[in-house]
Amino acid sequence: MGKNKIAEEKEVKGAKKEGAEAVVASAKSASKKKVDIGILFVQSTYNNTMCLLTDTKGNALAASSAGALGFKGAKKGTPFAAAKVGEVLAEKAKAMGVKEVSAVVKGVGSGRESAIRSFIGKGISLSSVKDVTPVPHNGPRLPRPRRV
Repeated sequence: MGKNKIAEEKEVKGAKKEGAEAVVASAKSASKKKVDIGILFVQSTYNNTMCLLTDTKGNALAASSAGALGFKGAKKGTPFAAAKVGEVLAEKAKAMGVKEVSAVVKGVGSGRESAIRSFIGKGISLSSVKDVTPVPHNGPRLPRPRRV
């Protein structure tokens, strides 16, 4: 049973929707939890931007990434893709009733700020932003001395 056979079976079972519309549509139908305050985790690398919305205890409520929205290759690491990720996650958060979030940012990618800006642009207030990017305090081990 190859990949093509499995893909055909999935398409037959449910009508396949494209990109962000499918994610938002599924979020509106599956919004059972009602949460007022949440935490938005943004992990931004050079290659991708991933966002996770949790409640105050840390339980995951919704997640999205540039790759999940259909961006491929180098376009996943762009600020535009990160903004789309933030918008989609904000729609999911609105469906759950989230009114306020605090953001935790990790990574050095170009989508750090744009994901948060697009998220709060949908009407959800931002209480704080915390940067938890890991920074090496001593660095990696130095290479051995060269013998000539």
